[in-house]
Amino acid sequence: MPSFQAWRDFISGTENSPELLQEVTGVSATEMRAAARLYANAGNAAIYYGLGVTEHSQGSTMVMGIANLAMATGNLGREGVGVNPLRGQNNVQGSCDMGCFPHELPGYRHVSDAAVREIFEQEWQVTLQAEPGLRIPNMFDAAVCGDFKGLYCQGEDIAQSDPNTQHVEAALKAMECIVVQDLFLNETARFAHVFLPGSTFLEKNGTFTNAERRISMVRKVMPSKSGREDWQITVELANALGYPMNYSHPSEIMDEIARLTPTFSGVSYAKLERLGSIQWPCNEQAPDGTPTMHVDAFVRGKGYFAITAFIPTRERSTRKFPLLLTTGRILSQYNVGAQTRRTENTAWADEDLLEIHPVDAEDRGISSGDWVGINSRAGETVLHAVVTEKVQPGVVYTTFHFPISGANVVTTDNSDWATNCPEYKVTAVQVNRVTQPSAWQKQQREFSRQQAELLARARQADA
Repeated sequence: MPSFQAWRDFISGTENSPELLQEVTGVSATEMRAAARLYANAGNAAIYYGLGVTEHSQGSTMVMGIANLAMATGNLGREGVGVNPLRGQNNVQGSCDMGCFPHELPGYRHVSDAAVREIFEQEWQVTLQAEPGLRIPNMFDAAVCGDFKGLYCQGEDIAQSDPNTQHVEAALKAMECIVVQDLFLNETARFAHVFLPGSTFLEKNGTFTNAERRISMVRKVMPSKSGREDWQITVELANALGYPMNYSHPSEIMDEIARLTPTFSGVSYAKLERLGSIQWPCNEQAPDGTPTMHVDAFVRGKGYFAITAFIPTRERSTRKFPLLLTTGRILSQYNVGAQTRRTENTAWADEDLLEIHPVDAEDRGISSGDWVGINSRAGETVLHAVVTEKVQPGVVYTTFHFPISGANVVTTDNSDWATNCPEYKVTAVQVNRVTQPSAWQKQQREFSRQQAELLARARQADA
């Protein structure tokens, strides 16, 4: 916990004043103070945030700052308040709960804790490493260096979704074995040595956990088209590799979770059937779950106030790259479009477009519909332009729903200092009129043609 003196110095520092920060944020000091008073005096006030907060190099710092505000104003521990992340998918929370971070075991317990490792080692009859594994960007760097040889990718399209696409593709090409398990032959599958068919939520049993820690059952309504649910593929693969797994139903996996994870010790399929859903922690102290966290105290006792000094991103606009690109999504397409662009949703949007302010467009002789080249420190791509006042002068915006757009060819591999979440919201670029696709787009079209031809040959051979 920072000392009182450290806190006083931080709060009173002129570098943290609203007057100085208005130059960074574009929000006047008067409006900032008014917003602070509105939040602090609201009685019940809740903060909701999404990727616009986290997809920055200071994302973790920002979330800590949000938590500081909620604690300082007493907006925790009752209904109608709190800090609420808006998750991008339906089981982001559940994946994190179950130890999908490389440094944590289920229940957010660090792998360096020998007592925690011992619990899992006895259950699984293996020896676990005390050092954290690699995050995705670290995997790519190691693969390019020849130190990371294989990847098993389930339900994610890293070749399209991750930043600095050319670096990602170089890493995928360098690996000796890539296994992709998905519903579709996505862009990552084009680099795969093995493709395993995934199952949809309609074809499998299990649970999802949403952002309010609510565990809900998923019940299949039809047999999986591939003949196996996702968990069954994992079980069969483990057995084939020599590690015995003997689960016969997801309820048995939940029973293991309850045995090994204190916050889930009271969760079972029978209880989920009876209650409909459960919010963890669910244990002896809260047998039916915990609708509201931090009612009387925090998990660590007193709340931890983090000092959240602003450290600007390394990515800066310059004379060579005078505009700032930010990326995001549109309503009719979902994430990288692996599902939605295979539907009639393309009637609303069938390509990624670059939005540019009229002032910036006029300076460059750009009109709506023109081909424009977007250049950054990482790469170049070409999109059609849309001249609009929806973006501010000096800022351009695009989406990344279509593979051939190559939006992430341009984004850099800058990332958050704590989580390595990519900084998709800040990329310095230059935009100019062009007459043809980029070199990367031409290579990608040829690569896609070759892959389609190989797939057609394989299907003919199997027929």
